Amino acid sequence: MPTALITGASHGIGKAIATEFARHSYHLVINCARSADALHALASQLIQEYHISCFTCIGDVSNPDFVSEMFQKAHDAFGTIDILVNNAGISHIGLFHEMTTTEWQTLLNTNLSSVFYCCKEAIPSMLAKKSGRIINISSVWGEAGASCEAAYSAAKGGVNALTKALAKELAPSGIQVNAISCGAIDTRMNACFSSEERAALEEEIPSGRYGTTKEVAELAFSLANSTTYLTGQIIRLDGGWI
Repeated sequence: MPTALITGASHGIGKAIATEFARHSYHLVINCARSADALHALASQLIQEYHISCFTCIGDVSNPDFVSEMFQKAHDAFGTIDILVNNAGISHIGLFHEMTTTEWQTLLNTNLSSVFYCCKEAIPSMLAKKSGRIINISSVWGEAGASCEAAYSAAKGGVNALTKALAKELAPSGIQVNAISCGAIDTRMNACFSSEERAALEEEIPSGRYGTTKEVAELAFSLANSTTYLTGQIIRLDGGWI
């Protein structure tokens, strides 16, 4: 069975992606930085329900030493990683000029540098077998930009650019790299909105609703199993919003 490594998998989109891959009998390596109990509970559930192998790695993917250790454990367990899903991320809402340099660096490290660290570790074994899929979870703000989310927008814009450039570099070796540009998805990251703000946002979306984590997961699985000719794409999943 193929193996997928998913970062930020304890809740929301990452949890839904892990569940979708497990449902299709993928072995899993799932990661989160802080929600250890939730991640262990998810692993136990997926093992019991889908009879797969699944192990957890608790740590911060913005730390390159941890990422190196995580991939070494994954390779020891499964030999290779067939699918890498870079999902881990944090948000920051506030006026740009009030953002501290520490907040800026933390957000960039978590949302962008982590993608570099994980790709760097995953690519060598993919090159050796001349196959592999990298799926980056991005945001429409990486394309359009968002007021009071300048740093988040910059980081996701970097993810999009890295996706397109890396896809060109790796295509001759049979490795595909794509990103899902998420719109308003119903996750705890968006729980900060009041019911009035949520209703106003839904009115702006032609589909008239938030997207679901299951829809993101189904698209991620589709990308992992699509034609090898599909690469370097930023695929927008936003209900027609942007």
